[in-house]
Amino acid sequence: MDAYVGYNSAMARLAAYLPKVARSDAKVLITGETGTGKERLAEALHALSDRAAEPMISVNCAALPDTLIESELFGYERGAFTGAQSSYPGKLRLAKRGTVFLDEIGEMSLFAQAKLLRVLESGTVFPLGGSRSVKVEARFIAATNQDLEPLVARGEFRADLFYRLNVARLQLPPLRDRREDIVGLFDYFVTEFNANRGGVVTGTSAELRRCLLAYDWPGNVRELRNLVEVIFIEPPSGEIGLEHIPDTFRRLFTKYRATGQTERDRMLAALATTNWNKSRAAADLNWSRMTLYRKLRQYELSDTASLSV
Repeated sequence: MDAYVGYNSAMARLAAYLPKVARSDAKVLITGETGTGKERLAEALHALSDRAAEPMISVNCAALPDTLIESELFGYERGAFTGAQSSYPGKLRLAKRGTVFLDEIGEMSLFAQAKLLRVLESGTVFPLGGSRSVKVEARFIAATNQDLEPLVARGEFRADLFYRLNVARLQLPPLRDRREDIVGLFDYFVTEFNANRGGVVTGTSAELRRCLLAYDWPGNVRELRNLVEVIFIEPPSGEIGLEHIPDTFRRLFTKYRATGQTERDRMLAALATTNWNKSRAAADLNWSRMTLYRKLRQYELSDTASLSV
């Protein structure tokens, strides 16, 4: 999967841990900023698990009003309320033995949290209008872009629900903390859009690579992919340069054209502009190859990129 391409050591550890978590039935809490790929990570967990042949059902907790919690999640029987013309199993049972993905769990109201906690404790739901409880066999994965511990301390998120969900914790770093992966991800998306849109883009200019590397990407991987998508509305034939970037991004990039001042930034810029050709990057930096490899280890950068998921 695209979010896990790269050289970043934290992402490499996450990719190595992912299959082990997937094979277990432990509940998972995925944390990370908006746009870091939390739903894609949940999809990867489901795909790698023994439940992959069953459905994965996503629930947007922020968009679920209290008045619909029980009917949407637990289901209802025909005639349970006005308008219930037929029975509905609810999202938790629609997942069967698959996965329920609870997105934006930090936005869930305390009322809804209490209802969900009861399900996690009992493993059953009671459909509206039903005469008996029904077993829930799905695995639960939750995600949030918020820090739940302060919410628990303020009484805005139930501690008992937090501990139920926080079994296996997966943290996705923001893109600004994995700058060594920015250009590789950009190239990955270009390849993806070339294949899907019939493009003939052949590469990225060195100047654009430096700008991509220096920018902070507040929208994270999603923002980077959106940039590639808009480029492919009218893709160039050949190399992508700054002249092919929309004006909004070009104005942002103008502030970041200068290479960063730290040694790590200079090294990343050299590697980015040479497609991670270490001999050429070392020459650009006036380093020996051994010095470059030592610096890679020092800054915990992988020697080779991989498509981990």
